[in-house]
Amino acid sequence: MWAWFIFWWPVRPPAVPKQQFIEEFLDVVSKEQQQRVVVVGGGVAGLEIATTLGRRWRRQRGRAPGNSTITLIDRDFAHVWKPMLHTIAAGTTDISQQQTPYIAQARDAGFAYQPGELSGLDRARQEVLIAPLHAPDGRLLVPERRLAYDTLIIAVGSHANDFGTPGVVDHCRMIDSRQQAKAFNHELRIRMLQCQAQEGELSIAIVGGGATGVELAAELVQLVAASVAYGAQGLAERIKIILIESGPRLLAAFPQDISAATRARLEALGIRVMTDTRVSAATADSFVLSNGQQVEASLKVWAAGVKAPDFLAHLDGLETTRGNQLVILPSLRTTLDPNIYAVGDCASLTLPGAERPLPPTAQVAHQQARHLIRYLPGAMQRGEAIPDFVYRDFGSLVSLGDYDAYGSLGQFGMFKGVTIRGRLAQLSHVMLYRSHQAMLYGFWRGSLLWLVDRLNAHVRASIRLN
Repeated sequence: MWAWFIFWWPVRPPAVPKQQFIEEFLDVVSKEQQQRVVVVGGGVAGLEIATTLGRRWRRQRGRAPGNSTITLIDRDFAHVWKPMLHTIAAGTTDISQQQTPYIAQARDAGFAYQPGELSGLDRARQEVLIAPLHAPDGRLLVPERRLAYDTLIIAVGSHANDFGTPGVVDHCRMIDSRQQAKAFNHELRIRMLQCQAQEGELSIAIVGGGATGVELAAELVQLVAASVAYGAQGLAERIKIILIESGPRLLAAFPQDISAATRARLEALGIRVMTDTRVSAATADSFVLSNGQQVEASLKVWAAGVKAPDFLAHLDGLETTRGNQLVILPSLRTTLDPNIYAVGDCASLTLPGAERPLPPTAQVAHQQARHLIRYLPGAMQRGEAIPDFVYRDFGSLVSLGDYDAYGSLGQFGMFKGVTIRGRLAQLSHVMLYRSHQAMLYGFWRGSLLWLVDRLNAHVRASIRLN
């Protein structure tokens, strides 16, 4: 193109002024060099990537010849940090204070937002298909769309795995998204009101002894205690909370001492903990166990297992696992398409020398997001190779609401293998969320949000009452 420009300029001068012509020509060159990045999924990894690259490229716009754009696609309209969903489900956290609307974040960070769910992929044309949006009454709001990309990043997360257990889909609730957490909390408050007004009993059973199930059980105890403090006398005696785990202990990914301490603390709070107990079916009013016994439960939560969304298994031939995760290389690229990356829970990466893939945790998603943020621009603009992703295990934390917290410092750093509990573990759990907020809003704005949360803790109700 530049050779054509040099040849044409002396022979045929432009009719417009020379400076204007040069600016228009450079604008054409800039558009031809433009890179279109599409991020599917606004969870921890997806939103951090869109936010950081959006801000960076907005600052560079007008100074660099190659303008790059970034578009985020998500079926929801707001982001909530996934490890906080159990507190929203229990009503011990105000969702309106903790959610980040994608439209507002897109304006502040310099990326575009497209509402909708990924429904297909055309790798030959480098286009994603976005499913149509419908109103609750069935009206079509936005028709099906196609969106072109040069680089595609899939970060659609994961959800609980029912393993085909009969009745789970029809009779159980899951806490995998903002909308599911809101819906569960709405139903929970209705059941608690009925329980209090009719002096009946409410039994809540949770299947899954991982972090989600354990933390939700503790938050429910905290909810009941706060409700009693607000005048619901006798409610604590009429609500039963049951936690069911198929394995031999809770929190299988944690050290043994944390698992034992967590179980003891939950049982001290009045929660019935059942381990080595496999659920074979769910009915309208109970869980049926593999030995034929039934655990009565009027409100049932399924928090066991993890799998990626089903549509990934049919995404234009990309390689997937049995759990629908996209198989990726250490560079975070998918195995069959160098223009498509996958990060977070929906990606399966087995690092060299490792026996198992990386766990589907927020920690892994955050580190993979940081890796792409650092190296993707160089790969897009200068063709640089993305180095292999290196995972650092900083440990795991589990919070039992206001009652306790436990943590393992993992296998990285000078305190590797050390376990912590109490206030130090609770502070560490809080700092994970605050660092995520700082990623999204910047240090100062994130700090102000923390201050606002602390002030609200003293002036607003401790649970959702409306």
